[in-house]
Amino acid sequence: MKSGKKLIVGTALVLASSMGYSEILKVGPGFDNREIQQGGDNSTTTMTHDAFSKPSTQLRGSLRADFKVGNSFFKNPWVVAPASTDARDGLGSLFNVNACQSCHIKDGRGHAPTDASDRADSMLIRLSILPQNQEHQTLLDAGKMASIAEPNYGGQFQDQSVFGVKPEGRIAVTWKEVKISFADGEEVSLRKPAFKLEKLAYGDLHPDTKMSPRVAPPMIGLGLLEAIDAKDIMSLQDLEDTNKDGISGKANWVVDARTGDLVLGRFGWKAGQPSLEQQGAGAFNGDMGLSTSLFPNENCTSAQEDCLKATTGSRNGEPEVSDQILDAVTFYSQNLAVPVRRDADSPNVLKGKALFFDAGCQSCHTPAYKTSAATNIDKHLRNQVIFPYTDMLLHDMGEDLSDGGHTEFLAQGNEWRTPPLWGIGMTEKVNGHTEFLHDGRARNVMEAVLWHGGEAEQSKQSVLKMSKQERAHLVEFLNSL
Repeated sequence: MKSGKKLIVGTALVLASSMGYSEILKVGPGFDNREIQQGGDNSTTTMTHDAFSKPSTQLRGSLRADFKVGNSFFKNPWVVAPASTDARDGLGSLFNVNACQSCHIKDGRGHAPTDASDRADSMLIRLSILPQNQEHQTLLDAGKMASIAEPNYGGQFQDQSVFGVKPEGRIAVTWKEVKISFADGEEVSLRKPAFKLEKLAYGDLHPDTKMSPRVAPPMIGLGLLEAIDAKDIMSLQDLEDTNKDGISGKANWVVDARTGDLVLGRFGWKAGQPSLEQQGAGAFNGDMGLSTSLFPNENCTSAQEDCLKATTGSRNGEPEVSDQILDAVTFYSQNLAVPVRRDADSPNVLKGKALFFDAGCQSCHTPAYKTSAATNIDKHLRNQVIFPYTDMLLHDMGEDLSDGGHTEFLAQGNEWRTPPLWGIGMTEKVNGHTEFLHDGRARNVMEAVLWHGGEAEQSKQSVLKMSKQERAHLVEFLNSL
């Protein structure tokens, strides 16, 4: 790194994993009854459409009340200022949605628009341009910026607005079918999206603009992921592929908005946020145009005069989202429980698990961790054996999944954080669809597998060689998570 800023790795400047963690990692392809409670002692047994909305099981008394307060601010819409509900006014002049729940529907997974006429309510488009001068390059090299924002539209395209302000435009998508065949001759049609920004209200996009579509991910188990010791994540990084398995994994180092330090990125499709507090504050600012103590400025560019002049919900210099509200939403985000496994001991599920391991999928989708015992973590989240099936690291996923050169700190266009797999089999029950990957192109888990490339190409080729019955077993295993 070329920055003079302090590089923070939590307690982990030594990359070797702890004794307890190395034991936890010994998860094999056979049945392990610990996996039934994927979220440890905080797992939920709810199997209905509310399966992603239940609190950590160990929450008691006043903590349950805190969870409900956070849920209220997560679910209910913000309104235009000034309003009588001054705790919830200040909705940005430009925004994507007016409530967190509008993207994370039932605390679950969003979806891409079905066609050019469909609204992009649970996805967004990140925007960036290539460095235009040495100042830009210096900021990127120092890790002080995730990317260089598009000058007229900023770092995120916002397709809604308050009265008197023009929305930036609309997001349109068209789909192209792509054929792929298994070794046994069965052909599958995948769909590839092409996103376009239309009805632009603030001038043309910069000719070097890069677009990165992002579907809202599910909210479950995030506090447990935040509680994993940084050294246990860093122990999985293998930049030089020293074990020659074709998998490197790379940590993303991002700016902590409170301290200015470079810290380990954990959240978002490219691990661009270090904490749930900052992830939430970024969403308030980018998705809803609301200021916080972390991001105090209105989300308007110099080209958007009406946006800059519009009335805000800030009073006496205070941000529109108070620290108390931000804390409540953060606590809620930390405590959405993970559903228990279904049919984890089923013979067909175990056959699928063995195939998952044989294909090397666990090289990125690391099965297990033990959360930290650190005292700065809420007691009920400490020392939990969890099974998220992610290494939390960035991987090259190939050109087919590249977002065209959009960078996010150290993450390049073809690099994505390994998404957790826990809860994936409950997606249809909760959200009524089975669309996956960052842009929602995969219409089921098998299509998601078949889009894998780059470091995952060898695993995909293994799947392509499986028999029809073996593929069914693999899907049964994934849907049991």
